[in-house]
Amino acid sequence: MHIINKGSLYGKLDFNCVEKDTDFKEDSVREVIILPLIKQLGYLQENIIRSKTLQHPFVNIGSKKRKINLIPDYLFKVENNYAWVLDAKSPTEDVTNNEHVEQVYSYSIHPEIRTIYFAVCNGIKFALYRQDTKAPILLFSIAEIEHYWEQLKIYLSPNSFQLGKSISYEILPTKTKQTGFDYLTRPLLNEIPVKKQAAKRHFGVHGYFTKQTWNVVAEYIKNYTKPGDLVLDPFGGSGITAVEAMMNDRKAIHIDLNPLSVFIVNALTSPVNTSDLVDAFENIKNKYLKNEPNTEADIEIVLKKFKYPSGFTLPKGSDVAVIEDLFTKKQLAQLALLKNIIKKVKDGNIRQSLFLAFSSSLNKFNRTFHYTKTDGGGDSSAFRYYRYRIAPQPGILDLMNIYETKFKKILNAKKEIEPKINEQTINNITIKKDTATDLKWIQKESIDYIYTDPPYGKKIPYLDLSTMWNAWLDLDVSEEDFEQEAIEGGEHNKSKNDYNSLISDSIKEMYRVLKFDRWLSFVFAHKDPEFWHLIVETAEKCGFEYVGAVAQKNGQTSFKKRQNPFTVLSGQLIINFRKVKNPRSIMKAHLGMDISEIVMQTIEGIIAKNEGATLEQINDELIIKGLELGFLDLLKKEYSDLTPILLDKFDYNDKTEIFTIKKNKKFTTQIDIKLRIRYYLISYLRRMEREKTHPNFDDIILNIIPLLKNGVTPENQTILTVLEDIAEHIGNNSWKLKVNGQGKLFD
Repeated sequence: MHIINKGSLYGKLDFNCVEKDTDFKEDSVREVIILPLIKQLGYLQENIIRSKTLQHPFVNIGSKKRKINLIPDYLFKVENNYAWVLDAKSPTEDVTNNEHVEQVYSYSIHPEIRTIYFAVCNGIKFALYRQDTKAPILLFSIAEIEHYWEQLKIYLSPNSFQLGKSISYEILPTKTKQTGFDYLTRPLLNEIPVKKQAAKRHFGVHGYFTKQTWNVVAEYIKNYTKPGDLVLDPFGGSGITAVEAMMNDRKAIHIDLNPLSVFIVNALTSPVNTSDLVDAFENIKNKYLKNEPNTEADIEIVLKKFKYPSGFTLPKGSDVAVIEDLFTKKQLAQLALLKNIIKKVKDGNIRQSLFLAFSSSLNKFNRTFHYTKTDGGGDSSAFRYYRYRIAPQPGILDLMNIYETKFKKILNAKKEIEPKINEQTINNITIKKDTATDLKWIQKESIDYIYTDPPYGKKIPYLDLSTMWNAWLDLDVSEEDFEQEAIEGGEHNKSKNDYNSLISDSIKEMYRVLKFDRWLSFVFAHKDPEFWHLIVETAEKCGFEYVGAVAQKNGQTSFKKRQNPFTVLSGQLIINFRKVKNPRSIMKAHLGMDISEIVMQTIEGIIAKNEGATLEQINDELIIKGLELGFLDLLKKEYSDLTPILLDKFDYNDKTEIFTIKKNKKFTTQIDIKLRIRYYLISYLRRMEREKTHPNFDDIILNIIPLLKNGVTPENQTILTVLEDIAEHIGNNSWKLKVNGQGKLFD
């Protein structure tokens, strides 16, 4: 480590005299104090912009609305992007004075500048601020600079910033995995093909409001950890992360506030003797069928004899007020009888497994079950509509048939996990009902990897929607649980600020418990850029370094998506951070264009790249570009909903759910010429195929050249090069697309 002391920077300067010297003014602070400091940080003359004149973006003065000029003392550039701002003051002026701080803050937020950090130095003290903090993140006396130098370098040296990546829409080559295993340099994964139904340990075992795809989670765990490592999911949900960690010889911690989540994972992973489990099921089945209440008299007897949930108030928006009204009297009686028989099983792990089948059966045995006649399936409304909605024509199914089907799925799951999750390995998993905002029972820097899928704002009120299951399973939910639940809205009317605060607290705790040089993969599926901005800003503030985001499909189109194609996203992004000693901040790129132009270029770019794009692909691309170029703060203010722009500016196909450039219209922004040619060629040749025509080269040129006159007009040879890549000759100089219209992708 290179040691800096004030002598090497300032010679024999007496800092006690600086404060008293009336001739040591602002210009002296600049030349004597600031200049050596910024040069030692590594800034060259070309990196330093002095006294740049900016026009105030909001305030004018006088009747003629004259612009007010802003003139920061120093702007520091890294690769032509502004990294931070510094203002000099005389030694008599306080670096924490609100007026001075607000002045430099106004420079940092200026549309031409947009830096994360800004600083004030008066020759005696140095104060460093972030845009999102009121108090200084670093405040020290220049006389003691050697004690703060390493911190200052971590924040402000040119190497402390991730450079804004240029906007490019060329199709890139696939990333290759590195050989050997180094935690720090693990590669980002490309999108992983989904194998949702291939694992018996998850598919059909128990419904939940959101579920990660097991093979995607497994690949992430294998990429970022080694066998024996400890994996944490503080928003554990249905338990995919914990189970896949164990299946791949890692240790796991599963945490969730919802007792239903904890019950599911406990019941699934508790080791059992499968032959004993089958015997217990057969015994229960026989007892139930012998006493099944079907007549009105039998139903009344059972309801008086056995306890069932009653009086539990359902969340607002429910079609009925209390839980017992979600069931017919016959359903209540049959469930109460089955529950009472299961409770008498002596072996605790077997009893839990049987209750898992019981809980899973509840999904299809209530008045909110919406039967899908086409495929014999269906869901309760809590999973389908995210509220308790009585079905117009409830599917009336036989309880024991449902229970037996669910039992068989759980039995298959137990058999599948038994080689990895058994009596010998069960100590390697910790399952705990707790809040992600306070992990005090987990030791600092003890976790090797975090993969988590947190709640998405007001999309799903988990505790509210779990009322039916938690009540039947006798699982308690306290007022404190509701207070700690990271959602917006819900029965307790949580505000957006409540949600933001709880998510921020959870990220801080994740940082604390994660080891250095280890990774956090944060799964998110939200349209509003504000939530993405919150996550990245909070993670950076904690000390995480953003590495990259990957778009990842989740394998199915939900009912909600089919109902609301423009408001519900069917995919997600996985944002990857790492915890390192010297994290680099995302520097907001000097974009040289306004936000509307960036948005349009991004949309047109992804449409050109994919020959048309879905809402998810467009949203993902904007979020990723916003993350990497640092314009999420602008995006969240002006483009929380892209739908009006997309429907106005582009063509939309209801069947394919794909947006394309309007017919016979040009790209309005500067997309790479070869990418534009490729897009127009494929669009034209597909149209010709539908018309059963094979155009010749002259026809092709005449049709697409008018659309390409946007910037540089390509030569015929350039068009021919792209054409040969995607199409093939037919007969005498006619062309048609290659199979599936796919050729070699451009690098």
